[in-house]
Amino acid sequence: GLIVRVLVDRAQSEEVLQEVFLEVWQSAGRFAPNKGQGRSWVLTMAHRRAVDRVRASQSSADRDRRAGLRDLDVAHDDVADQVELKVEGQKVASALSTLPVAQREAIVLAYYGGYSQSEIAVLVGAPLGTVKTRMRDGLSRLRSAMGVTA
Repeated sequence: GLIVRVLVDRAQSEEVLQEVFLEVWQSAGRFAPNKGQGRSWVLTMAHRRAVDRVRASQSSADRDRRAGLRDLDVAHDDVADQVELKVEGQKVASALSTLPVAQREAIVLAYYGGYSQSEIAVLVGAPLGTVKTRMRDGLSRLRSAMGVTA
């Protein structure tokens, strides 16, 4: 009842209730009977979870509203978008050419070929850890070459 009063939406209330039951189950060992009743402890968790859900929902709605307003204010220019994509593509191609062959190969297979890291390891005959390292180092070099801070 407490959760439904806070959230109003019955479906979300049921989800939060499940989360509370899971939290009670997982943290039962931390309950201290000398600090209060079990009912109060559970209701406090339920209230906090419900309020968190309301805040998250409100934050999401605000973010969507801001994004929607921002999109409405900007006139869409297909030609400019295509030019920008082409320029960015050229920058990426140029930055890729500066990478060592092994790093470039792993990144091209992943991002242009659509292969997973495990598949790339099989294709190039290298251990999975080596492929992951090549991709991490290659992406780091690409960011530096393109002037992107991460």
